[in-house]
Amino acid sequence: MHSVAVCALMVSLARQLELSEADTREAGMAGLVHDIGKAMMPIDVLNKHGKLTDAEFAVVQAHPVIGHQMLMEARGISEGAMDVALHHHEKINGRGYPHGLVGEAIPLLSRMGAVCDVYDAITSQRPYKSPWDPAASIQKMAQWTREGHFDDVIFQAFVKALGIYPIGSLVRLKSNQFAVVVDRARGTLLKPAVKVFYDAQTRTRFEPRSVDLAARDCDEEIVSREDPAAWGLDGLDDLWRLPAKEPVAA
Repeated sequence: MHSVAVCALMVSLARQLELSEADTREAGMAGLVHDIGKAMMPIDVLNKHGKLTDAEFAVVQAHPVIGHQMLMEARGISEGAMDVALHHHEKINGRGYPHGLVGEAIPLLSRMGAVCDVYDAITSQRPYKSPWDPAASIQKMAQWTREGHFDDVIFQAFVKALGIYPIGSLVRLKSNQFAVVVDRARGTLLKPAVKVFYDAQTRTRFEPRSVDLAARDCDEEIVSREDPAAWGLDGLDDLWRLPAKEPVAA
């Protein structure tokens, strides 16, 4: 699922960067195979709940080189996709692995892969961590970008592709109701489509309804992001994946 998600994120980012159709397809393929080297990692290390030892981390750090070798032997995989498998853990400041490449020495698709890989990793359930809120994840990644982890231009394009309020974000509306973002905004980053389901004043859930905040006759707007854990709200992923009534203005 991680590889499928990274594939989708890579395609979306490639379109935001206005890459050609051929390059966009290559970006998607790169997302699908970027972690193929993990197929050769010990399952007890990959699924370990606690912190990895130095020796275990060294084992995991071998997966880009192993994956690249697997793809070379398989043949038929593009050079760009193989680059992403090898270099998606490189950092702009040269502190990544396996080769410590700096800046534009890291291929474009690999710089894209680094952003997409990390975003899906930190927003997903893992054996060793709970998922982070999508909007909070973007905020944290912005800090890492300033520290030299990601390519700034690519990260900004990624944010635009996702929207300021990524899908799955919990937001408070001016009506004091909570909603989950279900689709990116059309023409504006500030007014995505949402699914409203919770009254913050009475702390009660109600039947979810879809609202297009960008609709002309919609008088709702987002006033803040909210932390689901602070309100004891769970199952938000299931909520935004479920169908609801047809979108309404408010």
